[in-house]
Amino acid sequence: MDKQKIIVVMPAYNAEKTVEKTFRDIPEGTVDEVILVDDASGDRTVEVAKKLGIKVVEHEKNKGYGANQKTCYELALKDGADIVVMIHPDYQYDSRLTPYITGLIKDGVCDVMFGTRVRTRKETLEGGMPLYKYLSNRFLTFLENIMLGQNLSECHTGFRAYSRKVLETIPYKNNSNNFVFDTEFLVQSVAFGFRVGEIPVPTRYFKEASQINLKNSVVYGLSTLWTLAKFLLFKIGFKKIRMFVKRND
Repeated sequence: MDKQKIIVVMPAYNAEKTVEKTFRDIPEGTVDEVILVDDASGDRTVEVAKKLGIKVVEHEKNKGYGANQKTCYELALKDGADIVVMIHPDYQYDSRLTPYITGLIKDGVCDVMFGTRVRTRKETLEGGMPLYKYLSNRFLTFLENIMLGQNLSECHTGFRAYSRKVLETIPYKNNSNNFVFDTEFLVQSVAFGFRVGEIPVPTRYFKEASQINLKNSVVYGLSTLWTLAKFLLFKIGFKKIRMFVKRND
């Protein structure tokens, strides 16, 4: 098989203190390019990333987490990526595992891969995940597995990998510009019949890692439930729901 081009994308917002550690932990020689999209950070994220030799694209104004990913994926596809890895540059996820999360896609076993922080309850809580977030994560993941016919241990991770075919099929440009983008992408992956897998990653919660506050967590949870409702409508015959219409651009 011809060598596949692997590109890491980092949707960044105020990641000045953590982007270097995240970048340097990516095993040397395992990716071909790293792209950071900065969503109008108020710190030195862009300056630090450029010094590291990372390709940097800046949003002139803050557009939101989902909008940041849209830019990331379009840039990666334009640069010829066969596999795209999304890693939050806040060091919450262990980028040393990049070759593992891409390996199952490279070998044709999966089309979508997640890095799950919920291997065991003990490890997750000792890694610093707040109890209310752990409980809401487990509740939403349980519902998503039932609705989607999956058996994932976590559906809400910020460490993901996609094949080029996935990104060329899913109409993610129509997705939310906010945090529910990830849930929409998972639901779309299942709707289009892509194979979803996962590997365990350490749980890291600390002061500098980006976190959704309680208010946004509630909005995210409700948005996730609404996304599942749209998936149910799609499954029972409402085929023209916008998020389930294959992209044609």
